[in-house]
Amino acid sequence: MMKEAYKEYSDKMQKTIEVVGNEFAGVRAGRANASVLARIMVDYYGAPTPISQVATVSSPDPRTLMIQPWDGSLTKAIEKAILTSDLGINPQNDGKVIRLAFPQLTEERRKDLIRQVRKYAENGKVAIRNIRRDAVEAFKEQKKKSEITEDDLKSAEKDMQDLTDKSCKDIDALLAKKENELMEL
Repeated sequence: MMKEAYKEYSDKMQKTIEVVGNEFAGVRAGRANASVLARIMVDYYGAPTPISQVATVSSPDPRTLMIQPWDGSLTKAIEKAILTSDLGINPQNDGKVIRLAFPQLTEERRKDLIRQVRKYAENGKVAIRNIRRDAVEAFKEQKKKSEITEDDLKSAEKDMQDLTDKSCKDIDALLAKKENELMEL
């Protein structure tokens, strides 16, 4: 019984780490990367839809993304979605394709991006600690119902803490990698 519960909470923590990694990927690091568009939604016949599902996104050179909508009428909607996003880049629309030119990062912008990724990392750690708290509360509830012993409870609390520490270290490793990437550019 305890092992299935561990797996449930372990899976939740792993999912949180993946979410943090995806948020990091969405932070533009001075070079063109289609993942920066992942969070930007376009109104496609009344439904918010990711750009990658309504257009071809390519990178003709390291500092440019080119977005070619499959439906020409979406060009204006995609341009508007990019302008209202937090991407900070003005799209160039020639009627058929939209180009995004990524400028060289300034020192100030690098620091802003590092602050942003640190915030994402901290939010991820908070989510992981919340998962641990929920797990410990569930185990205490089982103890109250006499489903597990006091020793089982102590063991479960220790195992959850170890899992939490490991997950936080994984997030720290992702953060260090992203910070290095931002400083190298």
